[in-house]
Amino acid sequence: MIRRFISGVSIVLLLCFSLSGCVWAILGAGAVGGYAVSKDTIVGEIDSDYDTLWMAAERVAGIMGEIKTQDREKGTIELDVDRARISIQIERLTLETLRLQVKGRKYMMPNIGLAQKVFIKIQQQIEE
Repeated sequence: MIRRFISGVSIVLLLCFSLSGCVWAILGAGAVGGYAVSKDTIVGEIDSDYDTLWMAAERVAGIMGEIKTQDREKGTIELDVDRARISIQIERLTLETLRLQVKGRKYMMPNIGLAQKVFIKIQQQIEE
């Protein structure tokens, strides 16, 4: 009886996450070691070198929207995508691991869907 209850709850939780578009928060993705989600920010740890991740982020930002500011030394890119403000932050954790943070806001409201889309596209660029 308890086993049936636990499996039912697990299925319902998995279904809820998959329908909300956050299935990657449970499963992880590709080269990402961890994946965290807040109201407006996606954060993941990626095993890659800085130059590769920077070029991927810059390429995706240029394709998806209009880059407003970028600073390679600080690891930041800010861009506008469909009247939303996206902030990309790259931070070195170890020699082989970087933290990629993508924050999305539209009209002062969180836009997690767009942030997640940018994060996944950057990750796909690295895998190619």
